[in-house]
Amino acid sequence: MPHQHCQANCRGIHRRAFLSDVGMGFTGLALGAMLAQDGVVRAEAVPDWRPPDGKPHFAPKAKSVVWLFMNGGVSQAESFDPKPELTKYAGLSISETPHKDVQNPEKLKLARVTVINDANGQQRNKLYPLQVGFRKYGESGIELSDWVPHVGECIDDIAVVRSMFTTDDNHGAQTQFHSGRHMLDGEYPTLGAWVHYGLGSLNDNLPQFISLGNREYWNAKDGHYLGPAHDAVPVRVDPNNPLDYGKPAKDLSVEEQQIGFELVGRLNQLKAVEYPHDPALLARIKAYELAFRMQTSVPDTMNFSVETKATQDLYGLDDPATRDFGMQMLATRRFIERGVRFIQVQHGAGGAGVWDAHGGLKANHSRNFKAVDKPIAGLLKDLKQRGLLDSTLVLFASEFGRTPGTQGADGRDHHIYGFSVWLAGGGIQGGIVHGATDEIGFHAVEHRHYVTDIHATILHQLGLDSRQLEVPGRKRLDIDHGKPILEILA
Repeated sequence: MPHQHCQANCRGIHRRAFLSDVGMGFTGLALGAMLAQDGVVRAEAVPDWRPPDGKPHFAPKAKSVVWLFMNGGVSQAESFDPKPELTKYAGLSISETPHKDVQNPEKLKLARVTVINDANGQQRNKLYPLQVGFRKYGESGIELSDWVPHVGECIDDIAVVRSMFTTDDNHGAQTQFHSGRHMLDGEYPTLGAWVHYGLGSLNDNLPQFISLGNREYWNAKDGHYLGPAHDAVPVRVDPNNPLDYGKPAKDLSVEEQQIGFELVGRLNQLKAVEYPHDPALLARIKAYELAFRMQTSVPDTMNFSVETKATQDLYGLDDPATRDFGMQMLATRRFIERGVRFIQVQHGAGGAGVWDAHGGLKANHSRNFKAVDKPIAGLLKDLKQRGLLDSTLVLFASEFGRTPGTQGADGRDHHIYGFSVWLAGGGIQGGIVHGATDEIGFHAVEHRHYVTDIHATILHQLGLDSRQLEVPGRKRLDIDHGKPILEILA
């Protein structure tokens, strides 16, 4: 009698269904393992393409990445690219200043900018003065905002890139910065997914790709066509409940959990034989096995009581304004020293993101920088003193910048034509500025970089060539790969 799964297409029993049925009688976990080891089911039990061997393509300079992402759009002028000309010509339209050339027709056409005029033909967008002072930091003397004094203390370990641009002028640009593609192009793997796909594990008891902080629905997944196995594992900074379903609903002994784990493993493996091309099932099997091991390893990582008071204070755990993000940064360091490969930290999700300062920019940015400045500097200092910064690449980024002109009475709009990010550690040259915007921060005019150049730089430092990671049937555009920013490498 034909098997129920292939009555329409088979006269007899389908090979995979046969193996599944036989497995029921011979305990599928052991049989599946033996068949795979012998190569009997290998041809049908994996997709047409296979992940790489987990080895870098060339000698890496870094082995881990910390991806710090500020949701909403950080103003470059009030942070890492001060523009005193904004204060000098505040209240004037761009056409009324010596910098009116930044909006000449050719530049506008290149940047796809639309100038909105009022009834009198004057540009409605008036230049908005800087909302904070700035000064030089470190031996390198790089000028930064007074809102980042703690990061300023680390500037000699940081490379500031002031010439970024992107193409999505709404908050889907969060997805674009992570994946390199406009969200209207479809769903594409994020950088963290590519790193997870390309490199092997540094610690089999912890996930290699972790996400801390909240993520919006449009930027909630990573693997996409690489498969759900390459999504980040969301983790909370709570030792009692660090991840969903991370502990049994009822009190169980280790032996009881092991019995349940083995039973579910057998059932999963049986289904894997029956449905060998189901990436969700394969991802679930791996996740279940890892989850069992994580039940002790993740809560242990979140146990900050073992840290000295000096270390806790370094991250700002003693201050309510910095405590929440400080705990995420301390958890990040503890994950890094335990061998987690890629840690993606989102600050300020919720709607468009807390950095989205269309109004009240001064209050908004002073509050947000107060929350993140000391914890981020604490992470850099702690990694450095423990000898981990050289092998850990840290990125600070946001989906875009903010306009040189005002929006409403006291805010700035989204701005995609020139904004700043910075990188540190992992073979990055510190104490330098790369690229530049014009005098009012409108256009990136020197060493312009699309967001995938950041991706390419990080992959390069990890020893990965993105073109060797391509999968059959998924041709990537040249801009998807980007180019490493060699000028900032040590």
